[in-house]
Amino acid sequence: MSRQSISFTEPNDEWLKAQVNSKEYSSKSELVNDLIRQARKQQVEIDWVRTKLEKAENSGFTSESKNEILAQSKTQLNG
Repeated sequence: MSRQSISFTEPNDEWLKAQVNSKEYSSKSELVNDLIRQARKQQVEIDWVRTKLEKAENSGFTSESKNEILAQSKTQLNG
């Protein structure tokens, strides 16, 4: 695992410390890695929605019902 040196603003550093102090995470590194994992997952979800929207805009109409679209979206978002 590579090591990095990063700086935080005071409010962000205090928040990180509070999370570690509450025993939610064992270290700032663990917390930062978890935040990055969450952001990466969220980006995948955003990209999926963006792709669906672009496809829909380019095709004009869909044969899927709103319930089918909603169910498919929920399945994708919940992994």
